[in-house]
Amino acid sequence: MALTTFDDLLEEAGTFGRCQRRIFALLCLLSLPFAGVYVGIVFQGFTPDHWCRDPAVVERRQACGWSLADSRRLTVPPVNGSGTPPQRSSCERYEVDWNTTGLTCDTQELDLRGVPVSSCKDAWEYQYEGRTSFVTEFHLVCEDGWLVDMYQATLNVGFLAGSFAFGFFADRFGRKISFLASNLLNAIAGIVLAVTPNYVSILVVRTIFGFGVKGGWMTTYVLLTEIVGVERRRTVGILYQMFFSVGVLVLPLLAYFITDWRWLQVTISAPYVLFLCYYWFIPESPRWLISQNKSSKALEITEAMAKENGRKLTKSFEFQTLTCDESDSCSASLLDLFKTPNMRKHTFILMFNWFTSAVVYQGLIMRVGITGGNVYIDFLIAGLVEFPAAFLILFTIERVGRRVPFAAANIVAGASCFVTALIPDSMFWSKTMVACVGRLGITMAFEMVVFVNTELYPTFVRNLGVSVCSTLCDVGGIVAPFLLYRLAGIWLELPLIIFGTVAFIAGGLVLLLPETRGVPLPETIDDIEFPNRKKENPLENHNQ
Repeated sequence: MALTTFDDLLEEAGTFGRCQRRIFALLCLLSLPFAGVYVGIVFQGFTPDHWCRDPAVVERRQACGWSLADSRRLTVPPVNGSGTPPQRSSCERYEVDWNTTGLTCDTQELDLRGVPVSSCKDAWEYQYEGRTSFVTEFHLVCEDGWLVDMYQATLNVGFLAGSFAFGFFADRFGRKISFLASNLLNAIAGIVLAVTPNYVSILVVRTIFGFGVKGGWMTTYVLLTEIVGVERRRTVGILYQMFFSVGVLVLPLLAYFITDWRWLQVTISAPYVLFLCYYWFIPESPRWLISQNKSSKALEITEAMAKENGRKLTKSFEFQTLTCDESDSCSASLLDLFKTPNMRKHTFILMFNWFTSAVVYQGLIMRVGITGGNVYIDFLIAGLVEFPAAFLILFTIERVGRRVPFAAANIVAGASCFVTALIPDSMFWSKTMVACVGRLGITMAFEMVVFVNTELYPTFVRNLGVSVCSTLCDVGGIVAPFLLYRLAGIWLELPLIIFGTVAFIAGGLVLLLPETRGVPLPETIDDIEFPNRKKENPLENHNQ
């Protein structure tokens, strides 16, 4: 009886039959709340127009029936008197007894030049009636504004730790148990976050939330790519990420109708409770079981998949038995990603591309996406640009391959950044349109790096490889705002030059990677180091 691979087994069981479609539909739903976790700060941490609260002014406003705008115009010091109307201070107030001024209910203008000002003493007032963000609840403005950044920074710290931990956990103990553990942690941490009373505790819980969410999302992605045939991997990977874009479009609608940030947090977290029911509907990855020498269990699951697909395994299969003292150990190790030449090359190139995608993607969003208009409409429009990227990938990668579109996406993004930096500010719409082309290119690169990453590592270390490389995405997410805002203080367009440079370098490095179109997922390190041998005889590598 000849030794075989799991891809041979899938050919008989069905590469994308009813069973895989059912699992795919269920697991894609995981991307919807992930979008809310990742970018929900736009609404949960929204900083509205604000100014110092003065109890005497509040009392006078209520007595006179003033609007908030009238109250602010008359009693808040300007920071730029030359404007029309002048811009009012958000962090300073007049140090004055209003009873000694000429302020009456009929006052239209009040000359307060020369009156001393001081920092806020009695909290703040917000132009955000009927809504609550954690910024307005905890008054995270002015000198405490940096604490808003910590809300997202702690999430990325959790992402970093979760990528490593769940990558190792999924490769050692299995995809399914990692998926379930992640969702249990997400459900608990998400709900606790919604009821935590003080901000320091919120940051701690937010870190734990990020730990579970990122690890579970990456584990699910790997599981999906492992249960479908070679010709379906790219479609499954892109559509799984496209559901993240769907979540991005749904989020502003939820935020518009759910006016309290805590209830929005409950809404984002609630799906993770439902995902625990997947225990009865999602199998373990047979490919992972084979890599752990659990062939009988893998065959049992595959037979069940074949039955649901309306097929039947017609012949006996025998898989290679791996021993832990062979070159491909039965348990994943971080050293496996670096100890051989091709594995090392793949790891460094993929890590740089993860970093680049995060830096340029977030940098362009922060630069172009913040228009100062309606936050809900602006966010919705910004999310729509991600859909053409997904369709371009689906159209090109099976016709052209992975490597060329991946490299081209980075290079187009880099070129757009350079061109945008050279267009004068007077050509506003031209500058905006070219920047949007850059956003389209880097979105393509971001979506491609995920599934290309899974195709360049053998099964026993695949989840760890994806998780370790994707940690550079989280590092990039932390670095991006500092690159944008600090360098823009030197020269407004300098961040675009940096973004363009790293995107060009990333595109060039991608050309050093092998083409994976139509190539079976590698099972061992030998498949990575000697790819031509496997192409000549797919079974030879397993008979040695």
